[in-house]
Amino acid sequence: MTTYGPTQDASETPAGNDKLVSLLAELDKAITLLTKSLKLTKPPKLQLVFDTARRILLQEGGAAAIEARAQALEEAGVFQGSDWETPQYLIPSLTTHSLKSPDATTVVIEVLSELRLLAVAKGDYLHSLISSEQAHHYLTQVIALNLSLLFGTPSEAERETQGRVAQIPRNLFHHMANRIGYEHIIDRLIDEIWRILQQRPILVEPVKQMIIQIAICQSNPDIDLGVSGQGADRLVSSLFGPTQACREDPGVEIYRERLLSMDASALQSEATGFARAMHDTGLVSPYHTVLLRHLLDHSDHLLAEALGLSSTGRDCLLCYHELVHALIRAGVHPTTPQAVYGLTLTLERGIFYQPPVAPAMWRQLGLSLSEWSQARLNLAFGNSVSPRARLVEGVLCVLGLPLGVGQGNNPTCQSARALSMWAYNDPDYLLQMVAWAARDDDIIMHFEGMPLSSMASQSGVATELPMDLDPVSLIVVPHLDRIYAEMVRRCSGREGDPHRWVNPEFHGWWSGRGFRINVDVATGQLDELDAFLRHFYASYHPYYNGNQPLIHPQPAGVAITDSAARFIGWHAITVLRVTLDPDDVMRVYFFNPNNDSGQDWGNGVRVSTARHGERFGESSLPFEEFASRLYIFHYDPLERGELAEITQEELDRVIGHIHGSWGTNRIPPSKFQASTGLEGT
Repeated sequence: MTTYGPTQDASETPAGNDKLVSLLAELDKAITLLTKSLKLTKPPKLQLVFDTARRILLQEGGAAAIEARAQALEEAGVFQGSDWETPQYLIPSLTTHSLKSPDATTVVIEVLSELRLLAVAKGDYLHSLISSEQAHHYLTQVIALNLSLLFGTPSEAERETQGRVAQIPRNLFHHMANRIGYEHIIDRLIDEIWRILQQRPILVEPVKQMIIQIAICQSNPDIDLGVSGQGADRLVSSLFGPTQACREDPGVEIYRERLLSMDASALQSEATGFARAMHDTGLVSPYHTVLLRHLLDHSDHLLAEALGLSSTGRDCLLCYHELVHALIRAGVHPTTPQAVYGLTLTLERGIFYQPPVAPAMWRQLGLSLSEWSQARLNLAFGNSVSPRARLVEGVLCVLGLPLGVGQGNNPTCQSARALSMWAYNDPDYLLQMVAWAARDDDIIMHFEGMPLSSMASQSGVATELPMDLDPVSLIVVPHLDRIYAEMVRRCSGREGDPHRWVNPEFHGWWSGRGFRINVDVATGQLDELDAFLRHFYASYHPYYNGNQPLIHPQPAGVAITDSAARFIGWHAITVLRVTLDPDDVMRVYFFNPNNDSGQDWGNGVRVSTARHGERFGESSLPFEEFASRLYIFHYDPLERGELAEITQEELDRVIGHIHGSWGTNRIPPSKFQASTGLEGT
């Protein structure tokens, strides 16, 4: 039986549009046939659905009618076996290609997917794989990356390759804009951009694409944004005109010529302007790289001004003058602008003072990359600069922003966490890993005294080579992924969770050898929650561990839930510190490698990334809320606090949060009977 969402029923079609009414009747029959068909007979019936949907989407009101049938379409199997089957893994940037595809079926299935997510985002379709907030976030990015489809008409190339189908994506975006509200779209996009930038990710290309689209809309006289777009100027200028000498975006060659005629005062003004824009946004203009290379022939005072360095960074620059100049010459180019920000924050961290780091950076500058590494970097980032320069940019960014590492659209959170942890805590070890992977196409790690080779290991967690990563991750993660999987395989047959043995060997000696898990691996049910939480409080909470701050970042595992508090999966994070926030609330500050850490985990548990004392790249939650999503942690068994001092009332609150979210279906029968009063019935 065909079902409809609350936004529209079968009769709610534009008045007088008899053709749409007729087409919708055909679509409903096609959906019913597809639902009832056997696997072998589905393809022709599926194509009938696509063909009918294509004709409907060309009609006025067609997108709304399809949105109302989104759940019925998905349940009938229109996405089954395709890349669109798992909406939680869809990549917004890929929609640009599929919506402009010459293949009509590809366009239609992409549009059907967006309308499905629109129904989810508006709360009309409760999806089991993606929450309304996640769907809304995804659609916001899709709109940002495809603003030309909302405001522009089909180009000659689109008309030539797509014909009438080119109008379908435009009908889609007009419908989406009407549902969301035109007056809020640009403002929401700007808010979204600033929210992402607050987390200081290493990969900023998606954000740049959003800003470019906003800039195009601003410069188009046919587009009236009204009062929308307030605050966009700061974002646009940060890329295209941060200072007076490049305000009109003249091009890097003209700007380079202008620099030649500037005196010290003018250069000082340029340097200050660029530094302010960079630190405000975390974005670097290509013009900034031109200035930095020009200042190599001037004083280090101006260089420090252009980087916006504090006294710590200035001292590091002066001590390692030659190394910094060499890094700028090798890695800072108009097509690698983020290297400037990476270099700045690396100097601010003062890690060159660690004896192994400076020699390792010199080695990095002269590193001979393997053919495989060069091909990977060129494939992912193009060949506008050499692969070696691209990798230098990546190294500077990872060292400067260790909490900006992201796993991309890949199940490699363990490897991303390891890279971040090493950059944060052991930078010379990270540089060694980069050298082995980029030069030798192999990494050797040890597991319980036995060497493991990444080249000799079997496949890793990721089934395909990840591409949507920063340069360092692009080269190193495939090796780490295989070694991590091999370590897990070596634990096969052992009782309990393999991470007990894998994490300290994989991440480093500072990972606590004490290990607690609150889930029985064999049954998946909750196990010894009370003891688990007492150990966590005694190990990490300053009120119960003798006010001992966390010294080294520690690997941990959380049960990720959606905004309805439904269990999604297990996820690797790093606990960084536990302290009082500005409002005197005890919070856990942690690193989440999943690219965007601002998430709603349901039942009032909202992960914060700003305004609660977070440093760039950190996520945070109040201690109790974090404990309610924790399922694995490590600790030093020789430094445990007082278990008995934690009150049962406090523990019961956390246990209630667990039972009301990811632990709902994991309560052991005896516990369930006791908690519901059913024992003995």
